[in-house]
Amino acid sequence: MTNKYYEFFCPVKVIAGKAALEHIPFELTGLAAKRPMIVTDKGVRAAGLLDPVIAACEESGLEIVSIYDDVPPDSSTMVVRDIATVYRKEKCDSIIAVGGGSAIDTGKAVNILVSEGGDDIAKYSGAGILKHPLKPFFVVPTTAGTGSEVTSVAVITDEKKGVKLPFTSSFLLPNAAIIDPRMTLTLPPHITAATAMDAMTHAVEAFTCMAKNPLSDAYATAAIKKVSQSLLSVMDNPKDENGRLELAQASTMAGIAFSNSMVGLVHSLGHATGAICHLPHGLCMSLYLPYVLEFNIESIREPLGELLLYLEGPEVFSATPAARRAEASISAIRKLRDALHKRCELPRTLKETGKVLESQLEAIAEMALDDGSIMFNPREVTKEDALSVLRRAWA
Repeated sequence: MTNKYYEFFCPVKVIAGKAALEHIPFELTGLAAKRPMIVTDKGVRAAGLLDPVIAACEESGLEIVSIYDDVPPDSSTMVVRDIATVYRKEKCDSIIAVGGGSAIDTGKAVNILVSEGGDDIAKYSGAGILKHPLKPFFVVPTTAGTGSEVTSVAVITDEKKGVKLPFTSSFLLPNAAIIDPRMTLTLPPHITAATAMDAMTHAVEAFTCMAKNPLSDAYATAAIKKVSQSLLSVMDNPKDENGRLELAQASTMAGIAFSNSMVGLVHSLGHATGAICHLPHGLCMSLYLPYVLEFNIESIREPLGELLLYLEGPEVFSATPAARRAEASISAIRKLRDALHKRCELPRTLKETGKVLESQLEAIAEMALDDGSIMFNPREVTKEDALSVLRRAWA
């Protein structure tokens, strides 16, 4: 399953650690930016997470010209247009996106409009449309899961047409990702769990899918080890700054891994389930991961077995016969999910979510087959295959 040819690309500067936010002004002035706009959501602002960002800028004599804090959980073309209008009116020259995946995707899309002009974001949808670098753009993630701060993709909903518009370009990558443990200290337990399992899934799929390569492997295994070692202790001690930083770094590393090696069937099923049943992405990732690994097992025995070292540590790895390691890796993931379910009721089956009907499985399977991620799954997937994975995940 080794690729003779591969590409690896990650030009995002990562600024991480306990005083990372204080470096934002230095990065802005380095790009001649003087009038930044913050793009965020109500929850982030209410949690007081903007305060250290604003304080850092003001101490350096930079004024935050505008704060847009109305990004919805599922951002839309209308929101992007509104923010771009404010940006132009206030003569801003840079964007700082503070938040989870939605705020970051919104920031990326706004940057397209204010850099390229016009107010119809849809015409930039697709891949390879953008030909020029965009305005200075910084990302401060407040969840440790999506990895959006290091991916060249954004998804925005077109409400009128009722479709999700994908945007792909290396120009969407931020100039820097600022990873500060203060930004995730207030995450509630169920979001901490779901987002960490999102990162875990990114890394496991990156390591077992078709486009894996030696560079993405290094990021993927490091991310898996960090989540395995830190997640439960953060669940038990939410204010643990070191553990929070480990999870945030794992999310970024997993993001770098999967944006270079792609993901597979877990993501195809997760995207479809999110669209049809409106379940959060991280929850879907956590839910489907072991079932998809079981489906793929004969195609991925070797890499999946290798992951046991990062999931359970050297003692368990060396005590497990090589022929049993792939199964043991799946067991380790199930054990982690059980521990999370005990702590915050993170669902392990579709039935446990209470939001999925058995009658919807057919539609989820249909939709999953049309998802781009499925091309990189190590095993060919038919509609029957997808349905049988869904039935196993049902109860």
